[in-house]
Parts: sequence; structure tokens; C-alpha cells
Amino acid sequence: MPLDNLSTKPEEYFTQTRPEMLDFIPKSAKKILDVGCGSGLFSEQLKKNWDPEIWGVELDKDAAELAKDKIDKVLVGDIFQLLDDLPGKYFDCIIFNDLLEHLADPYRLLLKMKEKLTTNGIIVCSLPNVRYFPTLMDLLIKKQWKYEDAGILDKTHLRFFTQKSIIDMFNLLDYKIIKMEGINAITSWKFALLNILSLGYLTDTKYLQFASVVKPNKK
Repeated sequence: MPLDNLSTKPEEYFTQTRPEMLDFIPKSAKKILDVGCGSGLFSEQLKKNWDPEIWGVELDKDAAELAKDKIDKVLVGDIFQLLDDLPGKYFDCIIFNDLLEHLADPYRLLLKMKEKLTTNGIIVCSLPNVRYFPTLMDLLIKKQWKYEDAGILDKTHLRFFTQKSIIDMFNLLDYKIIKMEGINAITSWKFALLNILSLGYLTDTKYLQFASVVKPNKK
């Protein structure tokens, strides 16, 4: 089951603007669902850009109250328990900004979301990359796998992903990957040199997250 208590998360966790994800949301989307919308700051930017109708789902009650002042409709609670409150075939775009990794069964949720998308609807998501180079170094060199309040080893993460496992997940669930890009990359010249020496083997490890745009394969 999904987590039912995020009260131990730092306040700033719910107030991220995620500007690097804005370009992945198509301006043709008129009706958007932001799952794990936090205090609504990301969706607020979309509203200012072209004013789509935006629904949000948020587990944390305090963050959800803040989101209600920024977007059209906010449902408070566990996304699995709120599925029946979401209209079918209604949303042109469903957003998961670093949310799926907090669920015990993100696969079931992605399957259920197909019922909520319009015919040409898409899912946009950001997922943390457990092969992120600093995380690998902590594990391989320092022999450390230490959970934190936020980041790759967020203490509330229940699932861990790599670029390859993200691709495998969407293929398994019969989604077509329209776009996938690494985001929030390491810019160090030392890392760049090491990657050259490894003949590019470490390329995927320079990204903190991978952003994906997917849509269900048509039957």
C-alpha cells in the first residue's frame, strides 16, 4: 500500500517549483491532473503560462490546503482511494513529479491512469535515478546506503529506478515512450573525463532524474 503519513518530511519538500519539468508539459493540454501536487507551485506555473484546467491530488493535508488557492480542484488523500473521484477519459496530461517511487505498486497506478486519459492523453513523470554517480560512489567506495530526508535515498522511497528499468516498466505496462531525457545533470569536468575514459559507460549516472513522456499503446 502507498504511504499514509508524510508528516516527517521537511516543509520545503512540498514547495518545489520543478521548472526543469515545464517543457515536458504540452501547451495543447487543456485538462491536467497533477498527482502529488504538493502546495501547487508547479501547477501554478502552468496556469500562468496558458491557463489549463488543473486538478491536483495531494496526501499531505497542509500542502493540499495551500494548493487549493492555486489550482482548480484539489483532492486530499491516497491516490488509490481517490481513483473513483477522478473522471474517466478526462485528462489530456497526468503528471507524476517524483511521486511513483513513493508507492509500493506504481505499476497498478499507471495501469489505472489509462482509464483517466483522453484518447491522445499522455503521462509525464520524473523518476529519481538510483545509478546517480554520487549515490554509486557512496555505495561502492564508502560502502554506504544511507537514507535521507530527500534525494535519491529519500527515506520514504519504496521503489528505485534506473533509466533501463524505467524503460522496462513502461514497455511492460504497454506504454509507448514518446520522450525520455536525463535532467539535473552533473556538470563537473572530472566526471566528464571519467565518462570519456569509461567509453561512455557512465553517461546515465550523471543524471539525478529521468523525465519521461509516455502514452498508452492503442489497441
